[in-house]
Amino acid sequence: MFSGIVESTAEVLRIEREKGSENYHFTLRCPFARELKVDQSVSHNGVCLTVVELDPEQESYTVTAILETLQRSNLGDLKVGDLVNLERSVKVNGRLDGHIVQGHVDCTGVCTHLEDADGSTYYTIQYDVPREMALRGYMTVEKGSVTINGVSLTVVDSQVDSFKVAIIPYTKENTNFQSLKVGDRVNLEFDIIGKYLARLQELKEA
Repeated sequence: MFSGIVESTAEVLRIEREKGSENYHFTLRCPFARELKVDQSVSHNGVCLTVVELDPEQESYTVTAILETLQRSNLGDLKVGDLVNLERSVKVNGRLDGHIVQGHVDCTGVCTHLEDADGSTYYTIQYDVPREMALRGYMTVEKGSVTINGVSLTVVDSQVDSFKVAIIPYTKENTNFQSLKVGDRVNLEFDIIGKYLARLQELKEA
């Protein structure tokens, strides 16, 4: 489990396709690579991936993404040199500064507009979710929580197929929001609590 509070960004060093499969190995460099362990879970742009190899000398590590992960997220868009938002799993005795994030991306969205807001920046994100999925909680609500590329954020101007978030300068400087532009795809994870509530209501009405 994660909180949506990004610890650091990582630079993509290598992307390699596994022979005889659709899996891809991503090698990344980050400040805390020496602290990682093989089999450890780390959120990458909101996607929970397992560390499979370490290279302490290069301060890098490798994770593997299967085809379904690549299709459901924006990891398949990554190129060498891109920045990825990272978060290690939450400690049981730690503070939950963001909200409950599973690291299971629901879908991708597209950044359609950027707007300056007296120092901060409003990002408009558009997404396409079937109505039946929206009724099960795959949606946003005003002032609710949403995860974008692994960042826990508060929803502004929630619409049927879009919403806005306000990014303060600190968040922009310390995540890959710094390079996010109109037309870019982002990973979205909707609030798990909303999904459970919607499911309970569905069962109640059945």
